[in-house]
Formats: sequence, structure tokens, C-alpha cells
Amino acid sequence: MSATSLEATVGSPGLAGKPDERRRRKTSWLIAAVVLVGAGVAVAMSDPFSSGGTNRPGVADNPGSTALYTVARQDLSSQTEISATLGYADSYNVVNQAQGTVTAAPTVGQVVSQGQVLYQVSGAPVVLLYGSIPAYRTLSPGVIGADVAELNADLVDLGDATSTELPAGTAEFTYWTEIGVKKLQVALGETQNGTLSLGQAVFAPAAVRVALMSATLGAPTQPGQPVLTATSTTRQVSIALDASEQSEVAVGDKVTITLPNNQATPGVISSVDTVATAPASASSDSSPTITVLVNPTDPGATGTWDQAPVNVTITTGNVSNVLVVPVDALLAQSAGTYAVEVAGANRARHLVTVALGLFDDADGLVQVSGSNLSAGERVVVPKL
Repeated sequence: MSATSLEATVGSPGLAGKPDERRRRKTSWLIAAVVLVGAGVAVAMSDPFSSGGTNRPGVADNPGSTALYTVARQDLSSQTEISATLGYADSYNVVNQAQGTVTAAPTVGQVVSQGQVLYQVSGAPVVLLYGSIPAYRTLSPGVIGADVAELNADLVDLGDATSTELPAGTAEFTYWTEIGVKKLQVALGETQNGTLSLGQAVFAPAAVRVALMSATLGAPTQPGQPVLTATSTTRQVSIALDASEQSEVAVGDKVTITLPNNQATPGVISSVDTVATAPASASSDSSPTITVLVNPTDPGATGTWDQAPVNVTITTGNVSNVLVVPVDALLAQSAGTYAVEVAGANRARHLVTVALGLFDDADGLVQVSGSNLSAGERVVVPKL
């Protein structure tokens, strides 16, 4: 068979898995490069095939301008690498409700838990309690509401009341609530009046990690003024993903996080926003983005970096036991088909048309299929 004959006929190649725009863009420049390199290979090789060398997949065994790659059957993953930021989940502002001067403040990075003092105003401690409803009124005997229910639950958790005295869901400020508040006030060194005044406590969903202090030590503070920015203690990676690439990712997708020290650790996508955010007017990137959040599988392996740049490799597709060749082994043919150049016996060579499947952009590999291509055969690739 002549060097220009084709041994099989296939349609235009398609991408298996998720045919999103980003992958088409990345694949297009890879294949465009292949077309240029491939054209040169077809006309410029004087001695393209070596008589010796190894026969392992991926080994370049020709001293000339081209090399040979041994076709193999293997599992292949489609991967995309994206820049991201490593930090902590659930950032929010803590709002002060006390009037006076900031006399004590936590340090950035400090973790404050339930029942501990978060900061002080005019020497009076502001205690952290757990709850989703922020403080908005004084809590005293006879008051009823969801904010009282979370105070009662906190008093039980802190050991200042029992679940018998304050059963779960109790939404009334009872006698036992008053006793529990007095015990809390004793622990804080405050006057034991049994009333939780507005400004004496801050309610937050969980333990607070201080990310930024807004208030200045020694400066006046007003009710309704943010005093600090807090996060949870949960490690998380945030990705600002191009909105056009949303179909590439899904909750539950496994990823690999490359940390600032170049160590890799696994993670799982926990959420994918559906609402896009427009770029800032001063940004050079005009593409809207969506936020994708990743939870590290081993949070301890991510260290204590905050707002640190990392890379996330997302696996968007998998295939098993398929023929794989480098992308740069592909040669563009007429009618939108592709072929690989196979090295045969006695240095003969011929083109074999292949259909394309899954692309691994990270490693530059592609799944191929064709009735006249099999594992163990060697295909020509440019030698870098």
C-alpha cells in the first residue's frame, strides 16, 4: 500500500465525554500544531525509523527529527488544570452591637469557640455563641423566639444548664435560662444579672477563625459596625471558572490539588454555582465566571496557607483499556479525518486513519480507534 493510502474510513472526530467549548479550544491548538508538524514529517524524513531502541510506550528511540511511540492499551482520563485559591470556607463579617471603645481584639488566624471571648468593648467581654440568628435584642425572662432557642441550646452545650432543664427546642427565656446565663456571666467575669444584653454576645454558625480585623484597638465602635471578618475552620479551594466551562465540572468530581510547595493532595468538588459573575471593570479578562468550591479529602495535608494560589486538576472523563497515542502523532487528512503514520517492517510506513475519542489535555494524549491499528505498533511523532 502506498504512503498516501488510507486503511480505514471514519467520520469527523468528536470528543467523548463532555463536548464543552474549553476543551474544543484547547484541542484545536493542539491539533493545529499537529497539522503543521505532521506536514513536515511527511516530506522531510530521510531516515525516520530506527532499527534499534526500546519498544515501550512513549519512548523516543530515533536519533533524527522524529521518534517512535509504541501504541498501548491503557486507561485514560480527560483532565483540565485550572488556577484556584486555597483558604477557608464561609467568609462573613462579624457585626458589633455594643457602644464604646475596642479594648481587646483577637489576632488574625486565631480560632475562637463557643463560650469564649471574641473581643472586648470598654473592658466588657463579647462572648461567642453558636446560632444562625444574629443578636438583635436583649434576652431576658419571659422573652420568646428562635434567638432564645439558640441561647438555650448553647447553655446546655456549655454545661450551664441540662437538657432536662432546657429541653431541645425550648424557645422561652425560662428560670433555667436565667440561671444558665448567670453561670455564663460568672465564667466571663461579668455582673450576674441573668440577662443577656444586646452587645454582650455574638452569634455565629460555628467556631470563628479570624481572617481580618476591621476595628482598630483603642478606636470607638458603634452598634451595627463590622469588627472583623471571620471564616469557618473548614479548608476549601475556590475556583473562578469561566462560565462557558460550567458543563466540564459537577459536584462529586474528583480533583488533584497542587499546593504552593508542589505537593499534590486529592479533593472533591462540593458545589458549582449557577449564577455567573461579571468581571471587574478594571480586569483584563472580560469573561464572566462561576465559583466552584473544592473540599480537600485530607484537610491536614493542605497546611495553614490562606488565600494561597494553587492549581486544581479536574478529571472530566474516564475510559478503560483503550488505544492511546500522543496528540502530536495525529495527521490531518481531507474531509476532516485524522491518521497516524505507522512504522512497519523494513522501514516501510503507511497511514492509518483513526477515530478520536477522549483527550487528556494535561498529558497530551488521545484515545484512538481504527480497525487497522493495534497495540504494539509504532507511530511517528515529532522529536522535541
